[in-house]
Amino acid sequence: MFLSHPLSESRTVIFPRPLLLLALLIAAVPAFAQRLSALAPQPDWSQLEAFQETITHDEFVRLLDHVYAPNGAAKGVIDVEVDAAVIKKTLTPPTEFRLRFAKDAASVKAAPRFWHTAAELGAPPEGQPLAGLKIALDPGHLGGKWAQMEERFYQIGESRPVTEGDMTLRVAKMLVPKLQALGAQVSMVRDSTEPVTNERPETLRDAARAELAKEGITSPRETYNGMNDPGRGETVQEKSELLFYRISEIRKRAERINTQLKPDLVVCLHFNAEAWGDPLHPDFVPRNHLHLLVNGCYSAGELHFDDQRFEMLQKLLSGTFVEDLAVSDQMAGAVSAATKLPPYAYTTGNAIRAAENPYIWARNLLANRLYHAPVVFLEPYVMNSEIIWERVQAGDYEGELALGGEPRRSIFREYADAVVDGLRDYYTKARATPK
Repeated sequence: MFLSHPLSESRTVIFPRPLLLLALLIAAVPAFAQRLSALAPQPDWSQLEAFQETITHDEFVRLLDHVYAPNGAAKGVIDVEVDAAVIKKTLTPPTEFRLRFAKDAASVKAAPRFWHTAAELGAPPEGQPLAGLKIALDPGHLGGKWAQMEERFYQIGESRPVTEGDMTLRVAKMLVPKLQALGAQVSMVRDSTEPVTNERPETLRDAARAELAKEGITSPRETYNGMNDPGRGETVQEKSELLFYRISEIRKRAERINTQLKPDLVVCLHFNAEAWGDPLHPDFVPRNHLHLLVNGCYSAGELHFDDQRFEMLQKLLSGTFVEDLAVSDQMAGAVSAATKLPPYAYTTGNAIRAAENPYIWARNLLANRLYHAPVVFLEPYVMNSEIIWERVQAGDYEGELALGGEPRRSIFREYADAVVDGLRDYYTKARATPK
């Protein structure tokens, strides 16, 4: 991540003598400083009142310690007592929100949510396992003219460019009629390469300067000299671009999902990649793999941002994790069977295993944090492995072509059909009428 913790700014102010006493009195009043991530609104902690007594002490501790804030990441910002969790709303000076636990499982109140579990949808009509299910498809990234800016683009010579945003959009458009045929109500979070947000890099330059100042860069260069400029990350241009496609775009998608679409499930479509070195002369890697992500594994540093602490609690209390994991478990089986890809294993501290399934990991991403519905977040295929490059060059086609020494389907059809299989299998089983 390119964001860092805000840095304090010190400066000397000389007051005229008649105002000196007033200034000293004002300075003596503590400021309730918000520590916010880039472009984050101030959290409205009153929204958590609706979650009072919706979870027991033991379930809260289980989710906090084993899913959302492992390794004591919440220490100092969330204190768990016998009958309540005491949560810091601000750190300087500390202000608190008290979340009361239900006394026992029998007294747990229903948490507010707009989405429905598979069981709540009831038994479906014959041949329509997704009937009544509202699915939002979220094709990751943007593609099109934005692909190079968002660094989801590479090209070998004059070959077809590999652009993740265009590829995910193609898969999403293939999915729509397939899911509708099974009874689902399907919406697209984006249906073109145009951003959902109205912001653009040029409208975010002041915000970019503010973020750079938090990193201690108070006199940044305005522009960079090409993608290989070693100082690119410290320029207003690159910071404003990052704020545009990585932050503002995702926040606007979340707003659309949470206030307009209100789905029962969000399917986030991505292609994976590993570092490819010089973007003008990318390298192939020998690895190719698959994994799925659920929200979790917040670090202590992340939880010291007021907005991330608040958003984590919204996810924990809304109960999405059980559904996230159940759908992802079935989806992992379907996608791994179709692609024959091995599971990816994180070796860094920003993710933990979310279940026994080796394909599923918990990680704190902006999308799976802000989306209030259950989320299936897919990361199949390594785009800069040679075989995936070959398959992208082949484009979309019917039947099979000999690629990499064996017959293979269109990568886009393989991906779309695997997602359909995973959703059909999960909802068929989960909605079966108990015998």
